Amino acid sequence: MNAISKGLVLLQTAAANPTGQMVSTLVTFGLVFVVFYFLIIRPQNKKQKEAKKMIEAVKKGDKIVTIGGVHGTVHAVKEGTVVVKVDDDCKIEFSKSAVATVSASRVEEKPAEAAPEKAEEEKK
Repeated sequence: MNAISKGLVLLQTAAANPTGQMVSTLVTFGLVFVVFYFLIIRPQNKKQKEAKKMIEAVKKGDKIVTIGGVHGTVHAVKEGTVVVKVDDDCKIEFSKSAVATVSASRVEEKPAEAAPEKAEEEKK
């Protein structure tokens, strides 16, 4: 009888260890997922949102670079496309998703009245 009870005790302790190992393995996988989320997934989502905002904000006169490396100025913006003026006589229509960067916007002219006021302030 004594041998049977010792065998049952050994079986119970052996059965308890795999459960403990499984829990620690699940916790480890959970921690790895959390690290991947904050180091890879979340920054990627931020970049996608910023790119989407940039593409939606493209307007006539902006200087852009496409994913193919074509530099030009936006001539017209349509629903899903952008017409880019590459040279004086060359206009190419691209998908909005082909815009990689907006390097500079056109400079809006300031009112002529604001310039003399600044000049007077600088003299004082």
